[in-house]
Order: sequence, then C-alpha cells, then structure tokens
Amino acid sequence: MENDKIFRLTQDTEIGVVTIDVPGRPMNTWTEEAVRSFYGLLDGLEKSAGTRALIFISGKPGNFHSGADLKLLETMNNKEETANALDVFHTAFKRLAALPFPTVAAIEGHCLGGGLEFALACTARIAKASRSTLLGLPECTLGIFPGAGGTQRLPRLIGVTAIELVLRGTMFPAEKALDFGVVDKLVPPDGDLLGEAVAFAKGISESKIALHRQTHDFSAIDQIAEFAKKEVLKATRGREIPGPMLALKAMQEGLKVSLDQGLEIEKNLFVEAVLTPEAKGSIHTFFLKTMSDKPGSMIRKDFKPRRIRKIGILGFGTMGRGIVMDILRNTAIPVVVKDIEQAWEPGFAFVRKILEGMAAKNKLKAPVEELLPRVSFAKEFGPEWGEVDLIIEAVFEDLKVKEQVYTEISQFVSDDCIIATNTSSIPLHKMQPYVSKPSRFGGLHFFSPVWLMQLVEVVRGEQTSQDTVDNLVSFAAAIRKRPIICKDNPGFVVNAVLFPYFGDALSFLESGVPIEVVDKAFVQFGMPVGPIRLLDEVGIDVGYNVIKGRGLEQETLKKVVADGRLGFKKSGKGFFLADGTVDQEVLPLIVRKHIAPLNPEDMQLKVLTDMVTVGKDLLDRGIVTDPRMVDIGMIWGTGYPPEKGGPLKWSDLIGLSQKLFGKNFY
Repeated sequence: MENDKIFRLTQDTEIGVVTIDVPGRPMNTWTEEAVRSFYGLLDGLEKSAGTRALIFISGKPGNFHSGADLKLLETMNNKEETANALDVFHTAFKRLAALPFPTVAAIEGHCLGGGLEFALACTARIAKASRSTLLGLPECTLGIFPGAGGTQRLPRLIGVTAIELVLRGTMFPAEKALDFGVVDKLVPPDGDLLGEAVAFAKGISESKIALHRQTHDFSAIDQIAEFAKKEVLKATRGREIPGPMLALKAMQEGLKVSLDQGLEIEKNLFVEAVLTPEAKGSIHTFFLKTMSDKPGSMIRKDFKPRRIRKIGILGFGTMGRGIVMDILRNTAIPVVVKDIEQAWEPGFAFVRKILEGMAAKNKLKAPVEELLPRVSFAKEFGPEWGEVDLIIEAVFEDLKVKEQVYTEISQFVSDDCIIATNTSSIPLHKMQPYVSKPSRFGGLHFFSPVWLMQLVEVVRGEQTSQDTVDNLVSFAAAIRKRPIICKDNPGFVVNAVLFPYFGDALSFLESGVPIEVVDKAFVQFGMPVGPIRLLDEVGIDVGYNVIKGRGLEQETLKKVVADGRLGFKKSGKGFFLADGTVDQEVLPLIVRKHIAPLNPEDMQLKVLTDMVTVGKDLLDRGIVTDPRMVDIGMIWGTGYPPEKGGPLKWSDLIGLSQKLFGKNFY
C-alpha cells in the first residue's frame, strides 16, 4: 500500500533509517494516512530485536515535517472527537519516546508545529545549518497552541526560554536551535546530514556521546507566568485570545507535575482552545494569507503578463511617493514621475529618507544609492512617454484635474500602455471616457502609507479588459502587494465595508456614549484604533466628504468641520488633543439625538451587522465574486483582528450570518 511507504524503514545495519515522505504533497504533514503509517512503523519497532538506534529523515528537500493538517483542525467541532484525535498523537509520541533504543531526528528544512513536537519526542535532534532549516512552534499565531506535547517537552528540554518561544510562535534557524538547546548537533550546509546522523546515533547507542540534559527549576513558574501574561496582553492590546492564554495555563500548571500529568493538562486545554471561534478565525486567516501570498493564482493560467519596461507615476504626493518606493525596492524597473516642479525636491527627499530607514533595518535588496537613480522627473509630457508601459495616476481627487491628465497623457503614450488610477473616491466610469482605448484603464487603489500597507484593490471598470486586470494583478505581485479584485463601486470593497465603522460610531456619540467608550469598545474587539481616533487621523473632512458624496447628511461632522476641526494632524484641531485625550471643546459640537445608547458588546454587534450586510450586497451585485476578497481586504487593509478571520468569516462563526441571511458566507 502507498500509505505504508510514508514512514519507510530501511535497515542494512543495526542503525535503522526511516524516510518520511507524504505522497502528492510539497510538505510532510500529519494526514490520516501518515498517522496510520507511523502507527504501523511503531508496531514493528516495538517488536524489533536487532535495532540499536533509529534515524528519522525527510524524503522531501527543504522540509522535515510541517506538523498537523490545518484543514483537519478547522473542521473539529466536537469536544469528544477532538480529544480522541489528539490522543492519537499523544499516544504515538509516548510510544516513540519509550522505544528501547535512541532515536534521532535528522532535520533539514521546516520542522514546525506537530513536526517539531514529533522531533521533541525523539531522544536527540541533529540539524543541517542550511538557509531552509527553520524550527518552531507557531501555533499561538494561529489561535491555538502546541497540543501534541510542545508545551511540556520543550520547557523540560530548554527551560523557561520555551515559554516565550511558544507564546510568540517564534520560528528560528538551526544555529539558534543549537543555542536554545532544541537541537544537539549541527551539520554544515554542505555536510552529509544522514551520514552525520548515523554516526551521532551510533555514538549515543554505544554511550560514546553523552547528551547534555539539564533538570530545570520551575519553582518560580507562577511569577514567570504572570509576567508572560502581561506581555501577551500588551501584544494583543488587552484581548485575552484563547490560544496563547490557554498555552500559558498549560505550561504554568503542567510544569508543576509529572510529564504524563502535564501532557493530560495540555490535551484538555488544547481541546478547549481549538473549538473556540478565535481558533477557527485564525486558521481561516492563515488560509487567506496563503492564498493571497501568491497573487499569480488570481490570473488566468494561460495568460502571459505584459513585460513592464518603464513606469510613469502621475503625482508626487504621499501616495505617488509611496508607489515609487515600492517599485524601487521590489523591482528593477525605471520610473518617471510627472508633477509640478515644486513637488520634486520634497518628494525625492522623502523617498530617500524612508528608503534609508529601510536600509538601516536591512530591508532593502540593494543600496539606496543604486535605487534612486532609477527615478527621473518630468515637468511636461513628451514623446519619451511613448516608452512607458504602465501609468499609475495619483493626482488630486478632483474629476476635472483627472480629466485634464488623462486627456493629455493619452496623446503621448502607446495604445497598449496600461493606465491605472489610484482614486479612492471617484468612480472609474466617470474617468474612463477621458482615456483613449478605455479597455486598458483600471483601478489600482493603494492604501496609505503605501510602503507599509500590503493591500491593493484591483478595480475593473465597465470597459476594463481581462488582460488589463490580469496585468494589474501581475504588477501588484511584482511589488509584493496582496491584491483583491473587484468591480467599480463607491468605496470599492474596503471603504464600502468600513463605512459603517464611522457612520455607526457617530450615531453612538449622538446617543450620548462618550468618545472614549466608543473607541475602547472597538479596540477591545481587536481593531488597531477606535473609529473616532481613526477618523481624526485620516482627516475629519475626508470622512465628511465621503458621506456627502453618498448623498447623506451627518450633522455632527458638518459642525465639527465648520469649526475648522479637520483632525489634529491636519489642522491642529479635531476630536483629540496632542496628548491623545479628548478635546473637551469638541463635545458641544456633537448633535444629541434621542437614540438609546448601546453597551460595548451591542455597539460591536451593530457595526459587524452593518459591515456584513454591505459585504452580502457586494457579493449579490457581483462587485466581488468570492467572500475571501472582503475578508482579505479588511484584514490587510484596515487591521481587522486576524483571530476573527475577517467580518464575513466571523459572522459565520458566531451564527450571525445564519440569523441575518439564513446561510453562511463560507
């Protein structure tokens, strides 16, 4: 049977070698077939009389073992079934640890999660110090925690350092693994891992090599756990996310008792963690990340993207500068910038400053002085613009200005030059008539600050061709952005879904809920900042103009803007003062209405309800064809809490989708 070959034992001498190779997969994971194969191997090993030592090595280059199949974890919804599934791993690793001869994990490539927990159950570990070798227990970043012995075996092996590694989900190279004590020996990058592992295992079996195993003191575990909890809450802005909280509890309680008792504590708490909505949301976010990490999957398989030899940027303000930086640091493509002469010097200085900051943190592939000469400046359009293959317009948000720019540039660029607008507020169908050959015109909406934000919305206008969409997605991939694709729509996707965040928040103020209470409710929910703070930072007038553009009235914002309060950073006055406290002088400008004030949980539910209602409308109208586009947009465009998986997934997980629409989004 093919399954029997996943853990394949070859034994010509007293030192056995088990090669791990899950067929049809790029990585070794704990599939059901792999678990059955491992159990079959253990059955044979426990009866073996001639084995003196055993090596585990991967048959896949660059991957030792990547742990559990997250799709299986995502489907776990029953407490008893989950506990039984976990028992399978606990039993297997206990049997592995109890074998009457030494076992050595020979690690090259990724050894993560349940893969490292498997290796920790071995007698010793040897690792190749290659660039691909990476070890760690990243489960806490997925809303769960190491549940197959990681919270018990790792601390007992290396001490309290393990607590931080588990809670942070830290992944570390082979050299660090040796420093921590996770591995016992390193093999050079060009060394013979299997040969070294065989010699190492033989030395252990013959008592010629002594393993250094320290007995660690956990008498202060309660104090250490209390400090660690404060650090976790600082990182989560006070949110007690089940995964790390229960991981900490497993270590705090489990390290006071025997290993067997600690493993039982870990198992019970893991079952509790994996069944939470936050665990499901976090795993969903992981899958969203995996999908959007490879934008090429959004392009037609038979499509060959156009080669971009030169890019033109129209406008050298904040957005134009950010786009230029991303092109410079991620591609080798030259850029020409068109703006008024006064914009060039400050814009260029700003680009240099940010790039130098990146260089200081080793985040650039080339020195700044090699990147900057690729940017040139043009005060006027001319014949040389015929060499440009992609134009990105980032001029002032005024239709007349854009009409002038598109009418003029269409006279100079080639007929197949792709033209994209970075507009956030003007519908594409209003600009498309001014572009000659409008099929090559689409939206490329970046988020600010461009050099920090991963998301970009690729927008299809009424006449935008599929080739143009695919080419824009390809360009987004080239500058390492995470694109979502949508049709033309007011606010496109992210701003459309985000709109209730501001509108509802203002209604809460008008019902008498204090500004601080409104913002705190949404920070506790997991948003990076509250809606009133965010409105203040992006510009109160911007929010007001968006509302007016939708034909709506908002009396409070109207009065605040009329008072010259455009946001503290913008005009020196807004909802907040420089020290972050509420400006008491803004309070009389809030229009009080006879609305019953809501508590924080009800405010959160109101905003979520309105967000998912917008999301449902976007899907119903075909603005997006996949709910993942909405959730990716909100997580990477607004900082929506990743443990919730995006608003549409979260509404599924808490039963809101069924209540509102009678069905789930996913």
